[in-house]
Amino acid sequence: MGPVSTPAASALAAARAALDAFIANRASAEWIDHMAALLAERFAAGRKVLICGNGGSACDAMHFAEELTGRFNEDRPPLPAIACIDPGHLTCTANDYGFEHVFSRWVEALGKKGDVLIVLSTSGNSPNILKAVEAATKLDMQTVGLLGRGGGKLQDACEHEIVVPGETSDRIQELHMLILHTLVQSVEGIMFG
Repeated sequence: MGPVSTPAASALAAARAALDAFIANRASAEWIDHMAALLAERFAAGRKVLICGNGGSACDAMHFAEELTGRFNEDRPPLPAIACIDPGHLTCTANDYGFEHVFSRWVEALGKKGDVLIVLSTSGNSPNILKAVEAATKLDMQTVGLLGRGGGKLQDACEHEIVVPGETSDRIQELHMLILHTLVQSVEGIMFG
């Protein structure tokens, strides 16, 4: 008797296929190593990370920031990271300027030259993410994109970007979170041994 096909089995198989495709590309690990070195260098220079995304990606941004400001695997000094998830800012800016400006206004308020902006977008086409990258670029910040579905309009907009495999937002977000966890672990190793 062969394996039974169920919705759960299909979801797990799709997740495994996306992960296998990601791991099979040697450039994936090299990119993460390079980004970890960049983040560690920026933190050592007294800079901070800003991170943003919509929906589930906003939750992933918050998770990444708290792993840096709190702790991940090691007791170590907190690292400066801020996720744009403040409901007051989001609703005020969306009401007064439009939802496409919620992240760019936040970058303009908090970003400084030499800081890093990380954007998460499963489609690469979110207008508010595109405007955040534009704002960060004007401030001479490093821009990092974790993207999906071919990169969309964000393709080549960030200085550093990776487009992960996956046909649906859930599979793409799972790989984005794996990258974010791996970045935190790698930054801890670089900075604190």
